[in-house]
Amino acid sequence: MAWRVAEILGVALHGRLERVDRAHVYFENALDHIRMLFASGTPVVGVCAAGIMVRAVAPVLNDKTTEPPVIAVPDDGSTVVPLLGGHRGANRLARQIAEGLASHAAVTTAGDLAMGVALDEPPRGYRLANGADAKGAMAAMLSGAGVTVTGENIFDIEDTAGGVELLVSDAPVEGSETRLVYHPQLYALGLGCARGCDVNEMWALVQKTLAEAGIAEGAVACVGSLDLKGDEPALIETAARMGVPFRVFTAAELEAQTDQLANPSDVVFAEVGCHGVSEAAALALGNGELVIEKTKTANATCAVVRANAPIVEMAGRSRGKLSIIGIGPGQHSWRTPEASALVSQAEELVGYGLYIDLLGGLAHGKARSDFPLGGEEDRCRYALEQAGKGKDIALICSGDAGIYAMGALVFELLDRRPDAMGVTDAARRVEVVSTPGVSALQAAAARAGAPLGHDFCAISLSDLLTPRDDIVKRLKASAEGDFVIAFYNPVSMRRRTLLAEARDILLQHRPADTPVMLASSLGRPEEHVRYRRLDELEVDEVDMLTVVLVGSSHSKLAQLGEGLRMYTPRGYSRKIDGDLAG
Repeated sequence: MAWRVAEILGVALHGRLERVDRAHVYFENALDHIRMLFASGTPVVGVCAAGIMVRAVAPVLNDKTTEPPVIAVPDDGSTVVPLLGGHRGANRLARQIAEGLASHAAVTTAGDLAMGVALDEPPRGYRLANGADAKGAMAAMLSGAGVTVTGENIFDIEDTAGGVELLVSDAPVEGSETRLVYHPQLYALGLGCARGCDVNEMWALVQKTLAEAGIAEGAVACVGSLDLKGDEPALIETAARMGVPFRVFTAAELEAQTDQLANPSDVVFAEVGCHGVSEAAALALGNGELVIEKTKTANATCAVVRANAPIVEMAGRSRGKLSIIGIGPGQHSWRTPEASALVSQAEELVGYGLYIDLLGGLAHGKARSDFPLGGEEDRCRYALEQAGKGKDIALICSGDAGIYAMGALVFELLDRRPDAMGVTDAARRVEVVSTPGVSALQAAAARAGAPLGHDFCAISLSDLLTPRDDIVKRLKASAEGDFVIAFYNPVSMRRRTLLAEARDILLQHRPADTPVMLASSLGRPEEHVRYRRLDELEVDEVDMLTVVLVGSSHSKLAQLGEGLRMYTPRGYSRKIDGDLAG
């Protein structure tokens, strides 16, 4: 049954390890796996009891307007039950599955049952302008108000000349609970600008241009420009405010539109390699009639094309995106929903192979480029250059990508001049997103108790990138400052002496019985945590997967509850003593 459903939808089958003979992806715990997929924004169809799906996603339910569909199908396929996201695709998917199984879709949303439509989910290429009014309009229709269809009947619904109007128009029309306004996305907006154009100047030009032509903002399907302008905030923000994709074209692609330009310019050609930007971009996007020729201000230009039908397939390419993602130490429940969502959206995963493997099912079906340890600059450069081609790339790091990981190197490459081993101009124009992850020091501290309860610092003991003298200087300063210290990269196969040297430096400033935590492979099945006195810390029991937390002179190791707990007092006892004395 699961294979039949997967084939109907054209998607991967995920199966329970040791219970399912063949699957694309295997998992050990169904609840954890479903929860992980749901948090990443992935629609989930479970061939199982509905209760399993409910219990899996219940702890992470938050916002029904953004959460993905969840559907349950019993083993015999007798019915298909959309549990969540009915108006975000679940009802449509349920009907698709039911049709393929010659079964029944148990749709429960009122509008779908009464009228067979979801008024807040118009067909592709149409946008509901006043979505907040859909609930009230639907309630009125269900109460017998009836429907009046004005313009195109996009829902193929019977017009009863009733009290709720469904209006389809590309003009700016006011909506209400008795009038739902749908805009066919027929228009493509081409923009150009001088370098550093003010966002408000561009936005004012766009609003004025559309208003004078009687075109609703919601009727615009996309915004386009020259790829050299891909990083211009004025263009990026305009597309974001309109809630539409921003697409870019090469000069050659725009030059192919020259015969249709109303205002070709030799000056523009000499500057960027094509005879027009805003008009050409609009034509390339809309493949229709130029209804608004280039209008301009001192620094911005705008043109509009009307297509023959709503635009659902976008020409050109995106400006490219690189997501720098920290996935935590390895345990998927420590990975943030934002990180999972960015992984799910990415076209290609780049990173050290082990870290990509830790993504489990989220990595299935995606292109991946594995790089070895030591290939850090190569992997960051590759990720940026791939994003520069218009791709959505995820750079996968363990822990937090900004803590001893690839985040800093990405920005260093972007900051270098091309003649100083930087990256290409195309790579420099991509969108770069950083998302936080649970760092190794946070994970270790959580396992221990609260060793970072007071001032702390982190020091890498790797002298591959940092001069040894600088490391020793930082060791002495942190020892004198009595910080709790998290040691990253404590040893390697060839580097064995700095950890012992660090121990000896610290012993000059804090007690021999200062607690030390050794945490290896946190969040993974082979996780190993143990405690030592500072004077008993041995290099041979530490490897490159171990984080070493050394307490301050105030840190304590105590037998509390079920085991040893390490913590560093903040000083509340002194405050209480002072209050009592006062």
